[in-house]
Amino acid sequence: MSKQLFVTGIGTGVGKTMVSAILTEALQADYWKPIQSGDLDSSDSLLVKSLTSPELKIHQERYCLQKAASPHQSAKEEAIEINLNDFEFPKTTNSLIVEGAGGLFVPINEEDFMIDLIQQFNLPVVMVATNYLGCINHTLLTIEILKLRNIAIEYFVFNGEFDEDTSRVIKNHLSPDISIIIIPKLNSINSSEVRNIAETIKHQFNI
Repeated sequence: MSKQLFVTGIGTGVGKTMVSAILTEALQADYWKPIQSGDLDSSDSLLVKSLTSPELKIHQERYCLQKAASPHQSAKEEAIEINLNDFEFPKTTNSLIVEGAGGLFVPINEEDFMIDLIQQFNLPVVMVATNYLGCINHTLLTIEILKLRNIAIEYFVFNGEFDEDTSRVIKNHLSPDISIIIIPKLNSINSSEVRNIAETIKHQFNI
């Protein structure tokens, strides 16, 4: 059965693209990054394409913005207005991994945030966290706002090494129906690593 999931995280640089690549490979899914802000020559779509099986489909971004900044700021500099109504969901019968930009409250225009796009798509989320000073606060805030917006967390990803106490505090705030994925600390990421972790996840969750 096909799945559609939105990959979000507790902030920028927590590993959303790597997790997206792993899930794309595990589900043999399509991949879509609706908004790419900056790094167009090494975009997240290009990275996922390089890390996953060649037959998997990478859908074109709806907005490709030049500046590596918040989408609303990048769009403003190019005289572009991002509108929630301008996103056409990819037509596919395959599973689909959708990757957000930054965290939930990254502005996409003067009124709307990334979380509003998730709500519009009506997708369950894959929530990615990595360990750093302050990550508990950022993680619990993200969990709480998703609850308030009635957005389901289907998978929670511990990306990298977490000490036992940090893991315990976070797990205590996750409902028991959320599947937990643990990704080991990786010094570098390549297609072989992605395939290996994807296989582990497939067997763990029978997907």
